[in-house]
Amino acid sequence: MLSPLCPRDGGACPRRVSSVLNRDVKQFGKKHMFDTSEETCWNSDQGTCQWVTLDFPRTVKVSQLHIQFQGGFSSRLCTLEGEEAGEELVKISALYPEDINAMQISFATELDKLKITFENSTDFFGRIVVYHLGVLGERL
Repeated sequence: MLSPLCPRDGGACPRRVSSVLNRDVKQFGKKHMFDTSEETCWNSDQGTCQWVTLDFPRTVKVSQLHIQFQGGFSSRLCTLEGEEAGEELVKISALYPEDINAMQISFATELDKLKITFENSTDFFGRIVVYHLGVLGERL
């Protein structure tokens, strides 16, 4: 059975992001991608490439990656990279999400760390807005 690999409190899955809009982590911080609220989101600051990294405490098998952007602030290309046992990040796959508000689903593989790079933003200033990021799978 698939379960969330990054719980809402973030304790079991430390995460980092490239930037936060106006450094206002209370209103736009990374925790909002995982809180399941329709009212909150992570909002990046301006820039050409934005990213999110998830560090798992042990190797996991990621079966599904759920992501929900705000329309107009999505990425035309998402590059998924993974790391196993302290090795270098390697490209797993490329995603081409739609510029819509709907939940979008993809998949990955076994890893200890996941990095999602949002390239080629649909926003003129390069901002990305993510309302929901879910990583489902199994702990190995």
